[in-house]
Amino acid sequence: MTKFRTKLLFALITLIIAVLIGLGLLLGQIFKNFYLDTFNSRIQKETRLLASSIEENGAPKEIDPEMIKGLSDILDVRITVLDKSGDVVHDTDTADSLVGPQQKKIVQEIQKNWDVKQKHKKLVTSGNEYRYYWYPLKNANGEKMGLLIMSAEVDALERGTQQIWFVLSISLGLALVLIIILGSRITVRYTKPIESATNVAMELAKGNYRARTYEDRLDETSMLSTSINILARNLQEMVNSQEMQQDRLTTLIENMGSALLLIDHRGFVVLTNRTFREFFNLEESQLKKVRYHEVIHYSEVNKLVEEIFMTEERLRKQILLPYKLDRKHYEVYGAPIIGNNDVWKGIVVVFHDITELKKLEQMRKDFVANVSHELKTPITSIKGFSETLLDGAMDDPETLKSFLDIILKESDRLQSLIQDLLELSKIEKQGFQLFVEEVEVAGLIEDVLPILKEKAKPKDISLQADFESRGTAEVDSYRLKQVFINLISNAIAYTPKGGNVSVTVQDDQDKVYVKVKDNGMGISQEELPRIFERFYRVDKARSRNSGGTGLGLAIVKHIIEAHEGDIEVESELEKGTTFTVTLNKIASTISHGGNQGKP
Repeated sequence: MTKFRTKLLFALITLIIAVLIGLGLLLGQIFKNFYLDTFNSRIQKETRLLASSIEENGAPKEIDPEMIKGLSDILDVRITVLDKSGDVVHDTDTADSLVGPQQKKIVQEIQKNWDVKQKHKKLVTSGNEYRYYWYPLKNANGEKMGLLIMSAEVDALERGTQQIWFVLSISLGLALVLIIILGSRITVRYTKPIESATNVAMELAKGNYRARTYEDRLDETSMLSTSINILARNLQEMVNSQEMQQDRLTTLIENMGSALLLIDHRGFVVLTNRTFREFFNLEESQLKKVRYHEVIHYSEVNKLVEEIFMTEERLRKQILLPYKLDRKHYEVYGAPIIGNNDVWKGIVVVFHDITELKKLEQMRKDFVANVSHELKTPITSIKGFSETLLDGAMDDPETLKSFLDIILKESDRLQSLIQDLLELSKIEKQGFQLFVEEVEVAGLIEDVLPILKEKAKPKDISLQADFESRGTAEVDSYRLKQVFINLISNAIAYTPKGGNVSVTVQDDQDKVYVKVKDNGMGISQEELPRIFERFYRVDKARSRNSGGTGLGLAIVKHIIEAHEGDIEVESELEKGTTFTVTLNKIASTISHGGNQGKP
């Protein structure tokens, strides 16, 4: 823009200089011509007046030389008087007589042209310019008696012309300087808004939509600035809206739980999200200008995409894919992308992870099967022994007593199973609350140890308690006793005769730690993740003979989670198992209230 301003100013100055030079030349010539015309007219009049004066005084020879000399000094001219024969009678410049060749030639020409209308002639000699004016001298009868010649050097004329040119040059120079200053200001005034608008337009082209120009006048340039600012605001609003929509779309795509894959009509990968890249263990840089089959190495998925390409129809399919050391179930949904005028755009493929749903479905099936199996055994026993008694076995008192003991045992087992199911259902129920109070965890263990020691006596198991601290915490004492009874009972049940079971209590500034350790049969590493599942038994035969329902650890886990605590297990086959319960000393979000947690 500065270059444009310079060009515009240079063009204006050049035009103005050309106009001023032309005007100066014209005015100088006019002034010069006017000055020469005025000079010629004055000398001619003076020549006529002097000739009249000489004619009145008689013949040229009779004129007083002093008078001629005085008139020459007054008029500042050279006066030469010739008689009718052409001889010089009087000459005021004796140093330079008219005897030179050029002067003679001029005098001869004047003598030949006494009566011509032009009464002056120019002569340039030795670098000086002379002008000659003449007038014929006549007597009273009108006869020629001589010639009056007046000559003047035009040095004064040249000095006047030079002064005219000097004044014109100074005036035009000052005018040029003033015009340049005013032109610069005017150029800056009218080009600055254009320059500002151009800079803003360049910034808008670069993507800087916050750029603005000034609006300080009400003219055409102000209209341009206003239009540029309106355009910038509209572009900024559009870009902000687009960026907001883009951010929302990117956030939605990147954080959606399902894996997303977008393929164009040529088979190149266009878009993926974080879930997709994590599952297929890909980096974003690996997905540039690659086809889908180069990054997806599962034939089931590639066949699905190929089928959509061929049929141009939506497809849904459940696929089992390996993931690290595990396998995951996916419901893959693919659909073609058809644009306007049925233009084929590509394919979108969504991978919904349904592994947890499959696990829940399998757990439901296992739960139904386990409940059916657990209920079937005692009911079958009760029914079988009851039918045997009704068939006549009740007549034998010993058989009757034995069968009734078995029926009672199976009924207790059935009641225990139903009670545990109801208890687990109650704990898992929405809105379940605990009765929280500040108690000593060691005191709760001391309350249940006498009952459990009686259970350990038949197997000669040593049950020991080691309390490094009392472990004061805000807990539901009734529910926590259930936890300790279940854990210690399981330790006793799975520990062989003569074994050891220990319970320790430790704490730190924020938490209380309770460990139940035995030296029993232990649990394999493969089975550890499943021990908190309902009806899951490590040793199914021993568990059923011990009277367990398979729901104890599931209840324990839910109670600890309700306390916002944690339970961990460490075990090694034939060496024993250790359960560690971690409780918060201060309950943060657990509801405080009445006896909601008690039956």
